[in-house]
Amino acid sequence: MYVPPAFRETDLPFIHETMRAAGLANLVTSTANGLVCTPIPMVLDEREGDMGTLYGHVAKANPQWKEPPVGEALAIFMGPDAYVTPSWYAGKSRDGKVVPTWNYVAVHAYGPVEFFEDADRLLDVVTRLTGLHEASRPQPWAVGDAPPDFIQAQLKGIIGVRLPIARIDAKRKMSQNRNAEDRAGVKEGLSRSTDVRDRQAAALIPE
Repeated sequence: MYVPPAFRETDLPFIHETMRAAGLANLVTSTANGLVCTPIPMVLDEREGDMGTLYGHVAKANPQWKEPPVGEALAIFMGPDAYVTPSWYAGKSRDGKVVPTWNYVAVHAYGPVEFFEDADRLLDVVTRLTGLHEASRPQPWAVGDAPPDFIQAQLKGIIGVRLPIARIDAKRKMSQNRNAEDRAGVKEGLSRSTDVRDRQAAALIPE
């Protein structure tokens, strides 16, 4: 990912929070037959490794896990993003020399991918994923709510994914390259939007 210095994000807690908030990642592997990509929910274990380790699962019928990866795998997470209209820039009224852009946060996590079929490890992954996404519900559903034999049968249909993060490219493009007046205009414009994603982006624009 191309990351100009003004947009490079190095704060690991912020990067991890972006990954957790995204939930769904695009898992990309390079194989002898070309690139393969699968959107999958992933859970981050921050305690495992210097930059954390990602876990998830794919369907056993998905050919991605059967194709030996060439080099590192890549997990792509997208954070808040929003269209930025030139109308929010002060320069529009002065000389008109402004153009649209897009503000966004993106995290690319690279590392050696492992695919596994061990039932105990798979159960741990689906339990952690379920706990993560059910935690905010008034009556959270738990894996243990289903009959054990049913869960074991379901586990036979998936393949686990483990990706220890070896390096990260993170980009926070939130109008840092504009002057304070323009940033204020973009922040105000996005804050007034009815789209929650726009308001999330507004909160990341520096003063």
